[in-house]
Amino acid sequence: MESLIFEKETYAIRGTVFEVYREMGYGFLEAVYQECRAREFDKQGIPFVARHELTIVYKGERLNQVYKPDFICYDKSIVELKAVKRIASEHVAQTLSYLKASGIDLGLVVNFGSYPKAEIERLVY
Repeated sequence: MESLIFEKETYAIRGTVFEVYREMGYGFLEAVYQECRAREFDKQGIPFVARHELTIVYKGERLNQVYKPDFICYDKSIVELKAVKRIASEHVAQTLSYLKASGIDLGLVVNFGSYPKAEIERLVY
């Protein structure tokens, strides 16, 4: 059986999802969950950068447009937050674009808008 990439780190990140959802539930705006997650990352000692600009390159030239994923954790995982009824294909596509632009291999799409529990979709690029 093959192990998952960054299994230990992903487990810690998922723990923050469950803790925030346990405390806040669903129904808040994405910005509320963003702030709660940052505080929980700090409390649990998870290294992260919020809204870090990723440059996009086209045929070797840097574009003016940039991506800003919600979090980059451990310098090797992108965590994108949503507060919607269900994770949709466009949320997955957005996160895959972030992975491509950053060169990072692992992405997590986290949805706090679902009930009765948060949704987490793990993506490997």
